[in-house]
Amino acid sequence: MSDPRGSNPAPPGAGSTTSAPSGAAPAESWTIQRVLAWAASDFKERGLETPRLEAEILLAHVLGVERLRLILDAHKPLDPAELARFREVIKRRRSGEPVAYVVGEREFYGLVFQVDRRVLIPRQDTEILVDVALEATRHRDLSGRALDLCTGSGCVAIAFARARPTWQVTGADLSPDALEVARGNALRLGVIWGVRFVSGDLYEAVGPEERFELITANPPYIPSGEIPDLDRQIRDFEPRLALDGGQDGLSLLPAIAQGGFARLTPGGTLAVEIGAGQSDAVVALLERTGFVDVRRHKDYGGHERVVSGRKPAPERSPAIDGAASD
Repeated sequence: MSDPRGSNPAPPGAGSTTSAPSGAAPAESWTIQRVLAWAASDFKERGLETPRLEAEILLAHVLGVERLRLILDAHKPLDPAELARFREVIKRRRSGEPVAYVVGEREFYGLVFQVDRRVLIPRQDTEILVDVALEATRHRDLSGRALDLCTGSGCVAIAFARARPTWQVTGADLSPDALEVARGNALRLGVIWGVRFVSGDLYEAVGPEERFELITANPPYIPSGEIPDLDRQIRDFEPRLALDGGQDGLSLLPAIAQGGFARLTPGGTLAVEIGAGQSDAVVALLERTGFVDVRRHKDYGGHERVVSGRKPAPERSPAIDGAASD
């Protein structure tokens, strides 16, 4: 493919049908600037939303540098090996593979998590779940027990553990493959001693006697019928187990709410990430289950992304309170 301006053919081997005529002057070298211009143009023509950004992320990954270095070294030529590696990642992105899987990592809550096709890619909107968890535990930040259901890459459990280093944090998931990724992230990010990861179906992953001051969950919440219409980079690459929420997208919510009410200590908080248009149903579910102070929390785009509720604490007897003050 050629540049729309007509002067920027594709790098050798990247799909170009253009070749220099016999005896012509050597082609202009493929500098960082020139390669980025071509890749961004190629991605734009393919309908990608952030073509320049993706081109920069992929090239920085190939060269093993920060994106800022691409600006500072804009006129530096790429050697044949670097061009070959860049061609390969371009092919993977053209196939629809998400950038996070191509480069093997995604930033979340200021931390860099390793990801691959075994886990859902952490989204910025899920950071709201961590915000809600930290706010709910602000009054007892020195100690507590937290359970993160459907933990996937471990991003919520690990981000919370980094902010609450004296807490005991458990991440649970049905997928052993996902837990392998999560454990690797915990080791890399320095919380391996404060977080454990266990395999099982929701609360079956932990002992029946265990109780928690906080439970978070980012369950699959896409209705099954909508999955075929998802963008192909989600539909064809991210694990369906982490996407498919059943007919209405809420198949796991009753078990999460009822099990959470039983497993929380009095005054403990349950916080659940939800999909678009699901907040009314989830608020009603938590209230029917017995939760109080049920709240909706919006993400950065203004959508209701998290619903939280608190398990009531027993009221203190006035007689006991009076005796204690004597």
